[in-house]
Amino acid sequence: MTKYLISFPSATMVIADADFAAVAEAAHEVMREAKAAGVYVFGGGINEDVAPVRVHADGSVTPETSRLDGGFCVLELPSRAEGEGWAARIAAACRTPQQLREFQYDPES
Repeated sequence: MTKYLISFPSATMVIADADFAAVAEAAHEVMREAKAAGVYVFGGGINEDVAPVRVHADGSVTPETSRLDGGFCVLELPSRAEGEGWAARIAAACRTPQQLREFQYDPES
């Protein structure tokens, strides 16, 4: 089975405050379904209140300038088609398009 990253950047999720609770519940329901199906690996949202840093091989730490934000989940699925199906379900729940990326298999990971 292959692991897929399904994600969205924060800027694409434009939800009225009045709708936020319903969107959150719909997204949580899809994650509950993924867990029940046994395909859920990990998920969450990037805490945008905490500044990212880059940690170098010598242990030094510098500010990170590239942007990574939004929400994501990792699902383990038998095919890309199933990944697209789950991404569509998440897109409907979150009311925003999702990116689908496949992790390369590494037997040492």
